[in-house]
Amino acid sequence: MRSRYSAYVLKREDYLLDTWHPSTRPAHLKLAAQQPAPSWLGLSVKRHEGGAGEAVVEFVARLRYGGGRAQRMHEVSRFLREDGRWYYVDGEILA
Repeated sequence: MRSRYSAYVLKREDYLLDTWHPSTRPAHLKLAAQQPAPSWLGLSVKRHEGGAGEAVVEFVARLRYGGGRAQRMHEVSRFLREDGRWYYVDGEILA
């Protein structure tokens, strides 16, 4: 989760797509085209649980668009481990 947050901060679309499970991976993210681009302010992992092959991570990421107010993105993400690597599957945005 932390590495994917860092990839969003650095706009590393290649890394994000590479760590996205093939069953749900989009063709592209167009991070460089986002206007205004988000400024990422921090990540807080609230909980994580799982076993050898599946995991759930709840997190809050703080971000700001342009000169606007800071916002929170609260998500519960699902991950699968295959061939020794963790892949993001999907997430549920919480209010």
